[in-house]
Amino acid sequence: MYFAGTGKGNNYAYLISDDQTKDATVIDPANPPEVLPVLKQRREEGAINLKSIINTHHHQDHSGGNAETLKSYPLPLIAGRDSPHVTSTPAHNSTFPLGSSITITALHTPCHTQDSICYYLSDSSTNERAVFTGDTLFIGGCGRFFEGTPAEMHTALNEVLTGLPGDTKVYPGHEYTAGNAKFGLSITPSNPALQKLGDFAAQNKQTQGKFTIGDEKDYNVFMRLDDPAVQKATGGLTDPVAVMGKLREMKNSM
Repeated sequence: MYFAGTGKGNNYAYLISDDQTKDATVIDPANPPEVLPVLKQRREEGAINLKSIINTHHHQDHSGGNAETLKSYPLPLIAGRDSPHVTSTPAHNSTFPLGSSITITALHTPCHTQDSICYYLSDSSTNERAVFTGDTLFIGGCGRFFEGTPAEMHTALNEVLTGLPGDTKVYPGHEYTAGNAKFGLSITPSNPALQKLGDFAAQNKQTQGKFTIGDEKDYNVFMRLDDPAVQKATGGLTDPVAVMGKLREMKNSM
């Protein structure tokens, strides 16, 4: 499974291809002037056979390049119902192939937007696993609840995504790790996993694909709602949904 990430500012778009067939998809090509030259070069090299375009959700900084990308590549556009030019919305937990080895599972995670979908990829030939989380899960954090509730984000993170294999690498929609680590350390300053994350973010401008779902369970305060230290920081709340809501409120005002 081949990955390539590119992004303007803190935004990421991802190109994924099957090693054997070269069949490929591009996730969130929001900035065509940056993405299209990469696609053109890879095609001319014979490295990819682009089969589809995928969106994680409808926000402009993820789906805003759909129209321009479709001019060059009139392909199926797989996304939630609110993305422009969507042609197919996969059901929750449904799967579809990419090439001969990669299976993609659509995981509906409404909250940041109601059409948010995370995409879990597993490669049978290399035993690699990855999840592309858009603005639902960031390294060490989560997205704002623009269209949803704390209960929905709790379900997305702590029921849907936490159920993935621990070695699944996380590829978020934005590079927010340094700020997330800073916030996490303000909540649980003695967590060594968070300290390590903060150090890594300080030394690396890009952190996508460097951490796993298992790592997130160790340091992401939004996935540690039963941690006594996290509950204490939220004023002694113990109900996980209440803790989630308070953490998001605190992060918003940081």
